[in-house]
Amino acid sequence: MASSPFATQPPIGFGPGSQPQEDDGLAYMPLPSGMRVFEPHVPDAVDTRRLAPALNLLTQVWEALQNWRAGAHASFAVSPLDAANRALIDECLGEGEVAVKVSGDAPLEIQEATFAGVWRVRGAGGVDRIEVGPFPRGALVRAFRPSWTVDLPALAVPAPGIFNAPPLITEIVHKAQALSGDGISHVINFSLLPHTPEDLALIETVLGEGNLTILSRGYGNCRIDACALKDVWRVRYYNSNDMLILDTIEITRLPEVAAAAPEDLADSAQRLAEVLETVMGAQEDSHGPV
Repeated sequence: MASSPFATQPPIGFGPGSQPQEDDGLAYMPLPSGMRVFEPHVPDAVDTRRLAPALNLLTQVWEALQNWRAGAHASFAVSPLDAANRALIDECLGEGEVAVKVSGDAPLEIQEATFAGVWRVRGAGGVDRIEVGPFPRGALVRAFRPSWTVDLPALAVPAPGIFNAPPLITEIVHKAQALSGDGISHVINFSLLPHTPEDLALIETVLGEGNLTILSRGYGNCRIDACALKDVWRVRYYNSNDMLILDTIEITRLPEVAAAAPEDLADSAQRLAEVLETVMGAQEDSHGPV
């Protein structure tokens, strides 16, 4: 009986020369880098008498964090303080992962501190305050354009290159209208759905541009843009090489990635207490947090 040809031929993919050598130049996708972590910074020397206003304000911020409950929000004016006291606040709070820009008639620039849930809000006309909460309320109420509407019947008119945009826009509008009733968030992932450049351009035009942009830095970057249509957000994730890896529309009050979680605020209260204790000393008669 003739032997099977498979008995005398080595299987493909095994044996010498079948595996890549060290000089084959395999290329691996870069791992995410640049994750920002908390690094407490304590001023070397503080004149506690001259800088008492800043220390008192920071203590109030700590108290707001310590006593925070769901739905609570606190605001503290920084503008009345002199330059030295404002500088101490800047030095103690530092800059965290989330930055916010509000456009419109009264633009704002907002920076989250290294203490999650603590926000430094600055704007035209001398606006300078600290807000404590999951997200700055003044920014959220100005995110959308209340008068913006979408003409759904007009989407039925055929146009070159338009295929999936009309049903997607209809879904977005209906989910946004339902959100006020059921409160259930909804996500549409463009990265997994077939669409043409014309589809994407039409969606962007119909949804419009809102007044709020959020940048969140962590493993890579996340950019969140409010659309003009209420409760609709464009959320895009980039890797550490600034390559777009996820493109979504979120229908929600606020994308979860932008807000500080309750456990984050509790952790911030503990860490800010440690900074204040170090700055003001550990005297038994200290009026700071213990």
